[in-house]
Parts: sequence; C-alpha cells; structure tokens
Amino acid sequence: MRKPWIVGVLLTGVLLGACTDPASGPEVMPPTPSVPATTHRQVPVAPVKSAPGVLYLGDSLAMESQNVLGRELRNTLDATYTSAPYSGTTPCDYLEGAKTGSLVPDADKAAALVRSLHPDYVVLQFWGNAWAYTPCMDGITYAADRETYFARYRADVRKLTAQIAAAGGAQRPTIVWVLQGPDLITPERVRAVNALYKAQARSTGDTVADAGKAVSPAGARYTWTQYLPCTDYERAHPDYCTQPGNGRTALHLDTDYLHFCLAPTTSTPRPCPVPSPGILRMAREITRVIGARAPSRSAG
Repeated sequence: MRKPWIVGVLLTGVLLGACTDPASGPEVMPPTPSVPATTHRQVPVAPVKSAPGVLYLGDSLAMESQNVLGRELRNTLDATYTSAPYSGTTPCDYLEGAKTGSLVPDADKAAALVRSLHPDYVVLQFWGNAWAYTPCMDGITYAADRETYFARYRADVRKLTAQIAAAGGAQRPTIVWVLQGPDLITPERVRAVNALYKAQARSTGDTVADAGKAVSPAGARYTWTQYLPCTDYERAHPDYCTQPGNGRTALHLDTDYLHFCLAPTTSTPRPCPVPSPGILRMAREITRVIGARAPSRSAG
C-alpha cells in the first residue's frame, strides 16, 4: 500500500493556490511529457469489501482536503485510503496516453494507481480548471469557448471512466464524482459541470457525492456565500464555529472565494493545516456516500 497521502508539488506563485475559476489568469508550470492516447473496454462492477479501499484524486480542492477526508474515512469506515491530488489539474491530467503534457506524473495516473492499489472506490474531485496554460486541455478555455470547453470536458470524463474501469478488471472500482460548490464568478459553469458528472455516473452505474450542497445555503444550491450557520457539531467544537457570537462560521477567507482552507494558500500546494468547516462538511458527505454502499465493520 502506498503512503496515506501523496502530495504533488506543482504550481508556483498564485493568488488562489492553483485552482481558480477558468476565467482567471493562468499559472505557469512546465508540462510532463505523455504518450499517445489509448482507449479501454469497460468491465462490470465487482462486489466491495465491508471496509473499503478508497483512492482520492483531484485538483487543489482535493489537495487541501486530502488529510481530512482520509481521517473521516478511516474513523468512520475503517477504510484503507490513498490520495494523489495535484493542484490545477483537470480530468485529462489523470489520463494515460494523453497527446500533450500533463501535470500528473505517469506513476500517479488514475489507471496506474487502480492497477497497483485495487481500490473499491475512486473519488474524483475537479472544480473544472480550464485555462490556456493547462497543457492537456490544448488551449481550450471556458472564457473563450464554452461549447468546446464542455465538449472536451465531457469527452475526458468518459475516457477517464473507461481507463479506471479497464484498470480495475474484474475488480472494477466504483467512481464517486464529487459535485462542486457554488462559483462566485461563473455560477452557471459549476451547475453545468455538476450536471455532466451526474450524467456520467448514471451512464456507467457509478455515483456522485453532493459535497457542494454542504457548503451552499439551504434552498439555494448555487448561491455562493462566505458564511453559513454553525452546525451542532461546529458549535460543540469551537475551532469549527468561527463566529460563535452570531452563530455562523466561515467557509472561505476574505481573500480567497474558491478554496475552503482557512489558512492562506502557498506557492507549494499542501493539505490544509488548520480546522476548516467547509473542508470537513464536504469530507463528511463523501464519507457518507461511500458508507451507504460499503458499511464499516462496526456497522455489521
């Protein structure tokens, strides 16, 4: 089994730490060479163990959340857990055989990790980064051409699903697509990305975890907010209820509308080092979804 989490050291000198809205300015990162594209046949889903093996891949939202999700999965489900997020990535970065450069090294491609780890679940969390500098997106951006952006994103999601399925063989893992929270700048983009994930999960018998709903106002799923009312858990744990006097807690820093870590992002991507309510809320929803399919040993 690999280390509990694998931290990719990728992008440098950014305002939002390697994962922002696609209309934002680019970050500079030399690409990793890759090989010609391949496709694979999808195979049936195999039964899972009571204590699941979970692989977590994604962009900077996964980077900052990886330790908290691992803790929740272990404590709640007795899960075996590995994470390999890389900031600034899109689904195409995790594809084997990409025609252009990738921000993910070959050893950490989704299919390679599935072949070596044999997880029951692969959790995929992608905000939808698509700036011109992202090598494997071939210069396609949401701001410049929305139709092409979504067509490419849809194709890459299908390819990634097929590669994960083929790598799993008779032990094909279930893919958990994480639905994203509200986007302050382009709210309709996130709504469309989430719809794409839902459609993909339905078509292949996979599932979604609506972690984004846990960081949205009640009855306003795609309305961005910096603060939400504290939950009972947050009120009982003061580090997670940042404004106990008025009963609300912060999801974002004043200077970062995207990330949920309440410590400033750094030039070296890292797991969030401080208690952050938004991260915990999302991690618990992902854990709940996996637990509903693969109960822990203690639950029988």
